Amino acid sequence: MRFRLSLSAFILRVAFGAVVALAAGAQAAEAPVRIGVLAFLGDDAATAEWSPVVERLAEALPGRSVELLQFDHLGLAASAAAGSIDFIITNPGHYVELEAAIGASRILTLDAAPTGSPDRAIGSAVIASSARSDLRTLEDLRGKRVAIVAREGFGGYQTVQRELAALGIEPERDFAALTVVGLPMSRVFDAVTNGEADAGIVRACLVEEQPAGLERFKVVGARDEPDFACATSTRLYPDWPIATLRHTPPALAKDVAIALLGMSRDGHGMAWAVPADYQAVHEMFRELRIGPYATLHEPTLMMLAERYWPWVAALALLLCAWILYTVRVEHLVHARTAALRAALDARDALEARMRAGQEQADHMARLSVLGELAGTLAHELNQPLAAIGNYAQSLRRRVDNARLTDDAVREASGEIAAQAERAAGILGRIRGFAKKRAAVREKVAPREVVAEAIALFRGMLANAPDVELGDTLGGAASIEVDPPQIQQVILNLLKNGYDAARGLPSSRQRLAVTIATSGDGNVRVAVRDFGVGLDDAARDRLFEPFFTTKPDGLGLGLSICRTIAEAHGGRLAAVPVEGPGSEFVLTLPLATAPPIPATIASPHDPHR
Repeated sequence: MRFRLSLSAFILRVAFGAVVALAAGAQAAEAPVRIGVLAFLGDDAATAEWSPVVERLAEALPGRSVELLQFDHLGLAASAAAGSIDFIITNPGHYVELEAAIGASRILTLDAAPTGSPDRAIGSAVIASSARSDLRTLEDLRGKRVAIVAREGFGGYQTVQRELAALGIEPERDFAALTVVGLPMSRVFDAVTNGEADAGIVRACLVEEQPAGLERFKVVGARDEPDFACATSTRLYPDWPIATLRHTPPALAKDVAIALLGMSRDGHGMAWAVPADYQAVHEMFRELRIGPYATLHEPTLMMLAERYWPWVAALALLLCAWILYTVRVEHLVHARTAALRAALDARDALEARMRAGQEQADHMARLSVLGELAGTLAHELNQPLAAIGNYAQSLRRRVDNARLTDDAVREASGEIAAQAERAAGILGRIRGFAKKRAAVREKVAPREVVAEAIALFRGMLANAPDVELGDTLGGAASIEVDPPQIQQVILNLLKNGYDAARGLPSSRQRLAVTIATSGDGNVRVAVRDFGVGLDDAARDRLFEPFFTTKPDGLGLGLSICRTIAEAHGGRLAAVPVEGPGSEFVLTLPLATAPPIPATIASPHDPHR
């Protein structure tokens, strides 16, 4: 509020000084057209962004030069009041202030979005480092350091201030620090990146325009706004207007409006529309009592003070006493909070050192996935092939010794056929899983897909761990998926769980798979191991490509699995568990039609 009062006084002083200069006479017919623009991203960025306007007006107004002048908030207000510019292009909040202070009048509104409406084009994004898991909603900003360009910034502060006020959060009171970094707005990104602030406020869509912006930053308290492509933490407001001033000639304003309405995105890179309704901005200012509404409540308070001054004096004394008491309590709370925070930090540091000391120094070297498949396949095929060889040698010896009987031939041929069938079953599962095929989705029972994956997993290992399969879903439920792809996800999770428990006692090498319904009515397949588990840092990065906790891993398995899950309309996540090990949950949507019956192998098939 103090800034608004000082801004109004500053504009009045400048306007008073400009009256004399304007009274000398109107500008010449060939005077240049001067357009002042708010350069919130810096002068170079403003010149590049608004150069299509300059080029269009220069083309439409032959014989007149067009000048684009860049300002900050105060500079633009001062130049507009002094009459040194003819038009202003600024954000909606700044325009509403200038409309009330010096009579600015919008003639057009920028139509920058290819979809949606100019009435819903401007919002703000509260950004934080993508690694900050403690910042998810606007409520989490309490006690944090927040960077802004200025308190008078519309997309850089005021729109977020309105959302915070609705949550009962007062930035000056509830933030650890509200740091003003100034224009350009890129300084907010720098403050968050350098750790000078926990979060920052920027205009919506700037995150997406940053190099690798969505990987480096996340939007806190993101809202779902229809027909708006960018992440925003606030409601949407009208786009930037171009406005005339009281001294702008009406004929010039008309020519400029006609010229700009002829712009198109395809031909000029931007477009303009008829003036939007800025009532939403007025409502925001009225709620916050800033801008034109900064003094809205003052006349009422003055009348009350004059009429009930004895009561006001008594209230002031009580207020002073309460303030003194509050200050003392706040001092004690801050002191004790600081001591508690220091104790918690010390405890966290001690726990981190303990975890680091308990980590295993070495892990067994493991073969690549292809090598492991080849090794386990050779081991599994060795027994049936050896049995076939033994029975064939027995038949040859009986022939050589003239002791071959019909019963011996029947017994040997039966055993040879059984062992050949066993080897064919192993090869069939591996071939069916690995063969190249087009993706085809079909309705199947979740238990069938999971059981087939478990059978394939156990068939590839010589000493396969026990896999417990629990199903509370019921036989009528079905999912519409590409079964080999879902089996690939489950097989990868089983393999990871098996690797996590290598070298541990046999009781911790078992795996548990449960099939149930999730809270939102979808199918929930959980794979639980009892291995060494995951720390928070590893869990946060599990699904990043090329991140792995295995010495010989590529870091692509879980990333591919999540892509498969999302392609099926589901999701894959690691969830915390009580006790040792870790748990991964695959969620898939239920299908409406009954599943296609299929013949599958039991996970405990003796011929696996």
